[in-house]
Parts: sequence; C-alpha cells; structure tokens
Amino acid sequence: MKEILYLEVPTPDIETVRSWLQTDFEPGNGEKVLTSEGFRLTISSTTTTTGVALGENLPAELSVFVWSVQRTTYLKVFRWAEQPFPSEGQILQHLTKEIRSRFPHHYPEPPAIDLSQQSIFAALASAYPLTVKYFQKMPNGEYDLTRAYWWEQRWREGVRNPQQPRQVVFSSQRDRGSRGVEIKEQGAGSREQGENFSPLHPATCSPASSSSSPTYDIIYIGGALGAIHAALMAKLGYKVLLVERMPFGRMNREWNISRDEIQSLVNLGLVTPAELETIIAREYKDGFNKFFDANNPAKLRSPVLHTPTVLNLGLDSEKWLQMCGQKLQAAGGDIWDETEFIRADIDISQVILKVKHLPSQIEKQVSGRLLIDAMGTASPIAWQLNGGRTFDSVCPTVGAAIESGFEPGVWDSQYGDVLYSHGDISRGRQLIWELFPGANDELTIYLFHYHEVNAENPGSLLEMYEDFFTILPEYRRCDIDKLVWKKPTFGYIPGHFSVGSSDRTVAFDRLIAIGDAASLQSPLVFTGFGSLVRNLERLTTLLDTALKHDLLSFQHLNQIRAYQSNVSVTWLFSKGMMVPTGKFLPPQRINSMLNTFFGLLADEPLEVADNFIKDKCDWLTFNRLALKAASKNPALLLWIWELAGPRDLLRWLGTYFNFGRHALVSALFSPWFPRFLNRVGFWLEPRNPALWLWLLAINYAIATGKPRSPAQVAKANSEAIIPKSEARILN
Repeated sequence: MKEILYLEVPTPDIETVRSWLQTDFEPGNGEKVLTSEGFRLTISSTTTTTGVALGENLPAELSVFVWSVQRTTYLKVFRWAEQPFPSEGQILQHLTKEIRSRFPHHYPEPPAIDLSQQSIFAALASAYPLTVKYFQKMPNGEYDLTRAYWWEQRWREGVRNPQQPRQVVFSSQRDRGSRGVEIKEQGAGSREQGENFSPLHPATCSPASSSSSPTYDIIYIGGALGAIHAALMAKLGYKVLLVERMPFGRMNREWNISRDEIQSLVNLGLVTPAELETIIAREYKDGFNKFFDANNPAKLRSPVLHTPTVLNLGLDSEKWLQMCGQKLQAAGGDIWDETEFIRADIDISQVILKVKHLPSQIEKQVSGRLLIDAMGTASPIAWQLNGGRTFDSVCPTVGAAIESGFEPGVWDSQYGDVLYSHGDISRGRQLIWELFPGANDELTIYLFHYHEVNAENPGSLLEMYEDFFTILPEYRRCDIDKLVWKKPTFGYIPGHFSVGSSDRTVAFDRLIAIGDAASLQSPLVFTGFGSLVRNLERLTTLLDTALKHDLLSFQHLNQIRAYQSNVSVTWLFSKGMMVPTGKFLPPQRINSMLNTFFGLLADEPLEVADNFIKDKCDWLTFNRLALKAASKNPALLLWIWELAGPRDLLRWLGTYFNFGRHALVSALFSPWFPRFLNRVGFWLEPRNPALWLWLLAINYAIATGKPRSPAQVAKANSEAIIPKSEARILN
C-alpha cells in the first residue's frame, strides 16, 4: 500500500466534501465503490495495462478517503498495488483540479453590526456560535468580545487602506517631504481619512501653542507596554501622562519571559528583587517545542526541543501593570484610562493631544514635549508613518487564561509548551499552540499562525476563536464545557521585514513609537513584550539623553529603536511558516521545515536554542545552522524559494550582507568602543549632545543581541555598561 496523494481541503464541512466525492466527482476511469469516508476505485480486469498479474492481496484499486481535524478537511489517496493504477496520474490531476475548483480558499470576515440595536452576542451568534457561547461564560465577556471585534475591524481598515491611512498626526511645520513621512499641516484641507473627525481649527490650538510651556514632558498612548516604560521614565524625574483606551490594568494577553531577561527591570531600578518575585505567577522547569511529523519522511522527524530557560516565567500581567501604574503615580505621573486618542498636533515646541473620555464622551486636549505611541498594531499613528509598509507580517493570536477544569494528568504545571503543532496546514494556515502554566491550576493557552499581510486576507481573530474553541480538545484532552474561564487573550502581533536599521519609520518630530507599534521584535517568538524588556535599557538611556538636550526632531528620535540585524536576518525563518494567500501547499510542508530546523537545535547545546529564540544568534552560529539545515534537507532551499519568491529573497540577501557587515563592525568595535565612550562622555555630551546621542545609539547597536556566557550576564547585572553620565539610570 502506498500513499500517492495528500491534500488539504480548506473547509470544515467534511459532509459536503464527502458527498461531492461520492456523487459528483467522476474519475474518468474505473468503477467507484462507495465507502463510509469516500470511495474505492477499482477495475474489472485482473491485470494492469502493463500486463503484470496482480495477486489477490494486491488488487488494482485506489482508496480515496477524507477525515477532519483542526476544523479542516483532509484527503488522501492510497494505491494497493505496486504497479500504478491505469491512468493513475491523470486521475490524480483531475481530482486535484476539481477539488480545488469546488472548494477554493475562502476568507470570511465579521459581519457589519450595530451595537445600538443588539448585543455583541446576538450580532455574532450566527457567524461564530462557539465564540459567543464561551465568551458568555467569561467575566467581562461582552466587553472583551466587543474589543476583539473592534480590534479586528481596525486592523482590517489599516491593511486595506495602507496608502491612505486615517490621518491622526498633523504638523504646523513645513518641509516634511524630505523625511519621507506624510504628515498633514493644521488647518483647511487636512480632514482625516475614514472617520468623521474634523481637524482642530488653528484658533483652538493657539492657547496651548508655543507661548505656553507643555504640561507634560512625555505623553504615552497605550497602557500595556507603554506603562512599563512610562513608569521607568517617571522614576527618572520626567512628568509623564499615560493615556489608555481600556480600564487601566486590563490585559488582552499574559506575559512570559525568562529570568535573565527580566533581570533588566531590577538593573534599571524599576523594581526591587522582592517586588519582582511578587509578580511571578509561575516558574516552570522546562518548555517543549514539537511539531506534528506524522506525514513527514523519517529524516525530517525531530525529537522534542527542550528550552528550560525560554519564557519559563509566567507573570501576573495585571498585577504587574498595577505596580507600574502605582510607581508612575508615586513619581508624579498621571493616568487617564478609558480615554481614546483622537489626534495629535505638532508644532515647534510641543505636541498637543486631543482625546475623548469614553464614559462621559467629553473631549479634552493636553500638551507635552514628546509623544510616545505604544498603541500596538491598532495604532493609526504607525499606519500613518509607514503607509503601505506598516507591517509585512502578523500573528493573529487568540486564547484564554483558564482557571481550572482539566482532568488530573492532562498537564503537569511544571512544564510549558513554547511552540507546538498537532496537525498540518489548516485552511491556508499552519496553526501553532502555546501553553504556559500560571498560578495554582491556571493555564494560559494561545493559538496563532504566522501570516503575510494581505488586503484580501488580513487575518481574522474571530475565525481563529471559532477554531480555538472547536479544536482545543484535540490539542489537550478536556471537556470544554467544564473549563472555568478567567479571561480571553487575543491580539495582532506584527512584524516588519527591515533590510537595514533605518528601513522602518518609528519617529517624527516630537513623536516616537515603541513596542508593537514600532514592530521591530523577534520573528520567532513574535511578541513585543520580550523585545521591549530586552531593549529597555537601550530605549530608556537614549530617550533620556534626547529629552535632557531637547533632541526631539525626527533625525534624532529615529535613531532610537530596538533594531537588531540578527533579528532581521531570521525573518526568512518566519516567512517559511506563512502560507501565501490563495496558494495551496503540500499540507505537511511547513511542519517539515520546522522539524528540519528544530531538529538541528535539539542536537545542539541548550544555549544555542536559547540564544536563537532570545534574539541573540550570532553570525557564525546562524551560518553554521543554515548550512546544516541545507545539508540535512536540500529541498529546503527550493521550498523557501517557492514561499518567498525572487523579490523577497533578493531583499533578504541585502539583510544577510548587512548582518555580516554588522558582525564585522561589532567584532572590531566591541573591545574598545564602550571604554572610549566612558572616557569622553563627561566632556563630549555637554559640548555636542547630538553627536553624543549618535555615538550612544551606535554603542547599543553593537552590543545588543550578542550572546553572552553566564559569567558575562552576572557581570552585566552588577556593573553599568553605559557611560558614567548615564549611569544614574541603573541606580
């Protein structure tokens, strides 16, 4: 018996597929004998067309059947005999063509709804019945489902109108074209796209314009990642305002990180070691990485990759945010929650922000020296700054924190799933699970996929939630109706393929983006929290320098970014996990690629996988692993070519050469450059602060992302590695 065809049929309606196979499909040769899951195709002759007799145990027969998993239908064809079935090739081609025509890719989107006429549950019940059912069982489920719907609609709007994004940032200064950023001037003709916001009339801005001092040094929009950085800057003595659309402290995600990474919060003085321990809900022993390989050839099946020091700390995110909020307010900062950002007007001396308090619907404005965009993927500022290349890829991510309800023995809370798949490509996506233990019996489970941003197929949170509630029992044995839900977790986690360090715009005059809005994070773990924490010292030191010396123009702020050349070069890895919109791949293809690479990591010392996932892979290790992967699976190069295409591969080559150049510069400069800055900083900074900021940015670019031994980590935790003039940040 030999498998001769394996197809993904992108529909959950297996009954319709089975009926079509049995009644409508005409193979053109042989006799169909119906079976419970498809049909057998037989011939009446006892010989093949080549005249080779067939024994009783090897009939001239094909078996065609379908099955369902992951809300997707799959089809396989097996041949019983050693010799090909008569006209076998033509039959398989015909079957493939017909089934692709009858069951093409379909990318549904949420219906337009009017919540003034009905609840979110009533509006979505027919399209997403399981999502509505289980959100109704969650605390604040109606609010959270409304927010998930809102986030998806805002994301779709940005993806489908990238060249003419909604205008929310306006400038009274001229000559912005040379910076490659489309910012409209205040006044007539600057109406925002997509919503009925009217631009502020110049007269309304005049009382707070350059004749008066800004109320705040820094205004943050976005209270998740923004709260962490805002608390740190407030502790440095800046007057800070945090604006958050949700009630402050509410989170759509839980956060996981490793102990060596989160140590930076202690090093920077944001928390004490004792305070840090109070926000750690769970520290588990090991994290597993395993991808489905039942349909892979033996050489492309890999063992479990153990990563005991990757994402093994589960944080109590809401407690952590509340702590950040308390520290922010204790340092003199303010928090405006349930307040929506409307627009920002920039002049030569300040940013004037217009916001709306949602419960009261009262609009107000406030001024600051610097505006920081931490709104994530929904940020209209990020879309405006980058237009058609705001984001290249995204992970639509859904899940939930579950308090209890799993039977004993289903999962040991001393362990986590970092990356796991239990099936092949599903409706044009390779679904991947994450599982992280929390406090007591709590488990946080995510389902996501890597996705290339596409206007026809932006990626749907609500479709993913319907998948999540349907297939969770396939992933971890459970009676889903017995689970006790704590809260949903969801979001769009973005990625940007940066060829060079200045490829993406993260700033404008008196405005800078951080976190997911800046989209410069890891393409593998793909979360802005880890990237922000790993780069927290870098962002804080550079922003502190810029604010002290009023270096708040585009040319200075655009140097302050969490870009790493070693992260950009691994973009090709995440590209290999994306099924192009409208394209059919062999269902096992992405799992084959993942097993190829993770099998190599499993054979390496633990620190190699640890460095790779934590954005610390060096040039030599990357090249060594790439050559081993190509040697183990030569087809990998062809698969990447098919997925990426010539244009993106050429762009990636530019990134690869940039990675090599950066590695060479780092090797030449690292031994002496930090010590040089320590010597010259005390006299260079007051004489030429712009040059000093540039040199500091270079120093961090050289140092960030380099793998370090345990001894080096311990030394870095006890010593300030930045110039003495900036050492107060570490105190």
